[in-house]
Amino acid sequence: MAKFVQAAVPVVGVAAFLAVACNAAPQPGGTPTTTVTSETVTATATQSSTATVSAPVSTAQPATIKVPDVSGMNHQDAQDAMQAAGLYNLREVDSSGKKRMMIIDRNWCQTGQDPKPGTVVSAGTVVTLYADKC
Repeated sequence: MAKFVQAAVPVVGVAAFLAVACNAAPQPGGTPTTTVTSETVTATATQSSTATVSAPVSTAQPATIKVPDVSGMNHQDAQDAMQAAGLYNLREVDSSGKKRMMIIDRNWCQTGQDPKPGTVVSAGTVVTLYADKC
């Protein structure tokens, strides 16, 4: 599934780039117009206009990932291990129940995780890391 990123950029630069990239010629009257039909890019140049350019962004990720075991690690190392495995949607919880914030991750030790180690999940799955002060 592709996502699109939109950015407002000056039309003169976009029109010049698209004219070169697409071999398009300026229209009569000094107003260059370039349209790329295979993408959703349209630019019309005037002195003070801007254009919106949409470009596909690849979000290809592995279909499934095996959750690593981070038991006993300090919280920073646990986060690093999850990210190295391709899991970035991480949630952290103070396992003591005191609702403390984990400001210095290396001062916290992992006490649990959800989903359990070895579980096969999709890349966007929320992984909850439970930790307490070391």
